[in-house]
Amino acid sequence: VQLQACGGGLVQAGGSLRLSCAASRGTFSTYGMGWFRQAPGKEREFVAAISRSSSTYYADIAKGRFTISRDNGKNTVYLQMNSLKPEDTAVYYCAATRGVTGSTYGDYDYWGQGTELTVSS
Repeated sequence: VQLQACGGGLVQAGGSLRLSCAASRGTFSTYGMGWFRQAPGKEREFVAAISRSSSTYYADIAKGRFTISRDNGKNTVYLQMNSLKPEDTAVYYCAATRGVTGSTYGDYDYWGQGTELTVSS
């Protein structure tokens, strides 16, 4: 499967943004999907994930502010981000797994190229 993330940009603190990740060359509904992010000088970290059955999982950094969802008809996974903070500034990556929908880098088989979010204070 190939993944193409988009939707990043520049937003003020307190604002909202929705990231999208479109999948191709695969049966989207058979993959668990995840979002990770990597800030400058930091390691890639888990943000949220959604299983094939649409169960959702969130890192503490995302709980209450971010919502992950999927549209199997459009082969797309979304990450709605609200109440954004400057510390949310990072490159956001989507990922797909044929295995367990986990929260670690190694749980995922395929990765998109990333979309950059900058939150200004």
